[in-house]
Amino acid sequence: MSVRYAVGLPNVGAFGDVAALVELAGLAERSGWDGVHLWDHILYHDPDWPVTSPVATAAAVAATTERVRIVLTLTLPRRQVQDVAQDTAAIAALSGGRLTVLGTIGSLDREYTDFGLDPDLKARGRALDERLARLRELWRAWDAPEIPLWCGGRWPRRPGLRRAARFDGVLPTFEDQRDGNVPVAVFAEAVEFVRGLAGDRPYDVAVEGATEPSTAAGHVAPYAAAGATWWIEAMGWWRGDLATARERIAAGPPTAARRSPAAS
Repeated sequence: MSVRYAVGLPNVGAFGDVAALVELAGLAERSGWDGVHLWDHILYHDPDWPVTSPVATAAAVAATTERVRIVLTLTLPRRQVQDVAQDTAAIAALSGGRLTVLGTIGSLDREYTDFGLDPDLKARGRALDERLARLRELWRAWDAPEIPLWCGGRWPRRPGLRRAARFDGVLPTFEDQRDGNVPVAVFAEAVEFVRGLAGDRPYDVAVEGATEPSTAAGHVAPYAAAGATWWIEAMGWWRGDLATARERIAAGPPTAARRSPAAS
């Protein structure tokens, strides 16, 4: 299976601006990328950072693009599942079926405790399982367009990847991956584990990392050989500001032949 390429967009800090994210998503489409991946946070480590809604952003991207797939991360245990089902069904319809939902457990306890929610990981895991199942029930009941459902999981811990194997795809995360791309061998271990549970059916495995245009194709190739079906080019404050993100996005995805004239 060939690899597709998405731009990863935080919703915090300099990126906590819905207009900026919509602009970057449009640039990604014009520059030949296959998708955009939106984070989901309501707080972050720096309390002064602005934060914007990934749901509102996804709707705006759906309305202003024609081709890119929207991978929308949602921290489901702290959200009401009926609202998630309604919003995502609408975004899927608005986008013409270009939405993928990535359900996660959440990485920040404060996003639970500061709002009176239980931060216990086992409680969050149970809530995530319940909401994932209920989402599919509601989508079917409401005749929503088919929405692929991925899950996140921190490797080498296994519960998240076991959960992901029951659905349509996985975005494994790794310790210290902001300091450098995950070693291919470590990524391959995660892929082998989840693929062993998911079986031979069509299944997406995404990996997040950073590349430079001149060496990107060679950098991504070993991850593709290890089983990646999506490469997510991570943007964020650790790489620079919005101008830096625009420059990298405009340079196009790692397969140079797929760049559009706008990226030249």
